[in-house]
Amino acid sequence: MPELLSLRTLPKLAPAIRPGYDPAALRSGIVHLGSGAFHRAHQALYTEIALASGSRDWGIIGASLRQASAGTLLRAQDGLYSVLTKGESDTSIRVIGCVREVIYTPDDPRRLPALIGSAETRIVSLTVTEKGYTLEPATRALDFSHPDIAHDLRAPEAPTSAVGTLFAGLHARRLAHGQPLTVMSCDNLQHNGKVLRRLVLAFAEAVDKVTAQWIVANVCFPDTMVDRIVPATTTSTLQEVRELLGVEDRAAVWGEPFRQWVIQDNFGAGRPMWEAGGAQIVADVQPFEEMKLRLLNSSNSMLAYLGYLGGDEYIYQAMRAPSYATLVRRFMKEEAAPTLSPVPGQDLDTYQAQLLERFANSSLPHRCYQIAMDGSQKLPQRLLSILRDNLAAGRPIRLGALGLAAWMRYVSGIDEQGKPILVQDPIAGQLEKMARSDPSDIVDRVLSIRSMFGDNLPQSQRLRNELIAALDHLQRYGSRTTVAAYAERR
Repeated sequence: MPELLSLRTLPKLAPAIRPGYDPAALRSGIVHLGSGAFHRAHQALYTEIALASGSRDWGIIGASLRQASAGTLLRAQDGLYSVLTKGESDTSIRVIGCVREVIYTPDDPRRLPALIGSAETRIVSLTVTEKGYTLEPATRALDFSHPDIAHDLRAPEAPTSAVGTLFAGLHARRLAHGQPLTVMSCDNLQHNGKVLRRLVLAFAEAVDKVTAQWIVANVCFPDTMVDRIVPATTTSTLQEVRELLGVEDRAAVWGEPFRQWVIQDNFGAGRPMWEAGGAQIVADVQPFEEMKLRLLNSSNSMLAYLGYLGGDEYIYQAMRAPSYATLVRRFMKEEAAPTLSPVPGQDLDTYQAQLLERFANSSLPHRCYQIAMDGSQKLPQRLLSILRDNLAAGRPIRLGALGLAAWMRYVSGIDEQGKPILVQDPIAGQLEKMARSDPSDIVDRVLSIRSMFGDNLPQSQRLRNELIAALDHLQRYGSRTTVAAYAERR
């Protein structure tokens, strides 16, 4: 049986794939909330490349707020793990040494705020998914009725939410030494830095106004845009990693060759040289994040719901059907791209062509079910923003409405073969009750969810008509026939 990847076995690996420094000697300047696969295959990889080319002050202490598994695996391997990169015709691997510790916050709720408050910490970053921000999707304001926020307001010294944890750490930092800090969201939220700042300040104003004022003066919240497809690790992934490394890595992650990280140049206490790994440091992230959310994320969600309903397990399988590929290509070109402002240095036609290639990459199976999770939190910025802009401008909405109708069909909890779908969504129970009726009733009930749709979309008779027509077609004829009809009809 192969030995486990660790500091002891690291010297046995080829120099080209292992860290070019001593991981145990790193000083940890970054605390990261949400140490899942995406962070380890994206931001940690950029940090690893930066460390290899310079400063040793940017080791990462990760924190898992909900699941203990990542920390358990990494602790057994002295924090080491590998990133496997798979294209259609090439494969590479690299061992990452910058993650020096991963803690499980429920075991010690006070530890993470103390780390955020430490003078050694200069950046706090987050990948906690959209639902981890405890916001109302329509208003993007802090949801003070959320159970985690209500708990943290009662017991701010032992927080459970990401927002409450950030406040507790920032409050401790103000009291201890007052040094500035950068808090950086790396989630798929439009204006993620500005949104996070607003949420943290709303919480702080409710608990300690002095700390709220200190945050305004001393904490930077840069916007970012992150992009890389990182599927769930499988047993076959781990087997391939074992063969490439010669040791066992139970914490390995994998992703596609493409990766992008665009970061607003807004830091309060320094940062790693992420440019060494290809990160783009810019004055304004908004054009990049809108491009990604409205072209990549919206199309990926559409493929996930329509593909799952059509019997496909993976996105690339859905893309094998010419009608699905045509639908996505037309949606991006005719409905999503017209809502975008020019993106500096980026040709949108080329970007869309790259997306079609990435979706079709069969060496990187990305589960439709995984992408379909938490639609009530994801779709407002991925798809509803496109529909809203196109309605206001009098542009086409038919294909976008089909994507939204596919979500409504999916959250009914029953697939096209009559088998149950275990819908993963914060409001799954509410949606399931609403989504089992005739199309017009379903559309009216679902559109009444103010936290998701706000006030204006439910008032659009044009949107209502398109949704009813698409949902009726899906219920009558199924996903594949519907996609074929919508892809070809102009």
